Amino acid sequence: MEIANSVVLVTGGSSGLGLATVRRFHHAGATVVLVGRPSSNGKVVADGFGDRVVFAAADVTDETQVAQALEVAADLGPLRTVVTCAGVLGSARVLGRRGPASLEDFAETVRTNLIGTFNVVRLAAERIAAVPCVGEERGVIVCTASIAAYDGQVGQAAYGASKAGVAAMTLPLARELAAHAIRVNTIAPGVFDTPMIKALPEGSRRALAAHSPHPGRLGRPEEFAALVAHVVENPMLNGEVIRLDGAVRMPSR
Repeated sequence: MEIANSVVLVTGGSSGLGLATVRRFHHAGATVVLVGRPSSNGKVVADGFGDRVVFAAADVTDETQVAQALEVAADLGPLRTVVTCAGVLGSARVLGRRGPASLEDFAETVRTNLIGTFNVVRLAAERIAAVPCVGEERGVIVCTASIAAYDGQVGQAAYGASKAGVAAMTLPLARELAAHAIRVNTIAPGVFDTPMIKALPEGSRRALAAHSPHPGRLGRPEEFAALVAHVVENPMLNGEVIRLDGAVRMPSR
C-alpha cells in the first residue's frame, strides 16, 4: 500500500507511539487524521504540523465519536490505513494491601485497550471496504498490543489480558477481512521511551532498559513508527503479531 497521497487515521496520535506514527506518515506524504480524546491536546499537536494533519476528537470506546472521526477522514479522501495506538496502562495487584483488585478498573483497562481497538477496527473496516482496490488491496489496519500479552509482570493482569486480546483477534480479523482485500496486523512493542515511561524515576528507566539484550536501551517511538510504515507497504504481511522489543523477555516483576 502506497503511503504518499493516502489518507491515514491514527488513534492515540497526540503522544508517544501514536504521535511518532503521525510524524512518519506525514513525512511520507500522507494526510493524517490524528484521533485523541476530547480532553487531549490533540488539536494543538495537529495544528503544529501546519498541513495535512487534522485532529478528530474521539474516545475509542464511543461508537458515535469514532464514526465521526472516520467521517472526517472520509472527507479528506479514500481512507486506506488505520493505526490503533490509543490505550491505557492499568497496573494493580490482584491481591493488594487493601484487598482484591477493583473489578471496575480491570474492566476499564480491557474496555479501552481491547474493546476500544475492536470498535475502531470494525467501523474502519466498513469504510475501507467501500473504497476501490488499488492493485491487489484496499487497505491496511495496524493494531498495537504489547509484550505484556506474553510476558505480563506482577500487577499487569488487566493490561496483559487486554493486550493479549488484541493479539488473539489479529488472525481471525485478517482472515475475515481478506475477503475485502484488507490486511490486519498487530505490533507488540517492548518498553519504549514514551511519556508513560518518562514519568518514572531515572533509576527505574535504567532498570527497564537493562532488560533488553540488544540494543540495551529503551525503544524509540520512531522505531515503532518505522515498523508501522513497513507493515503498510509490505503486501505479504498479514495476520501477524510482530514483537518489537530488542529480544527482551520481561521478568516477573
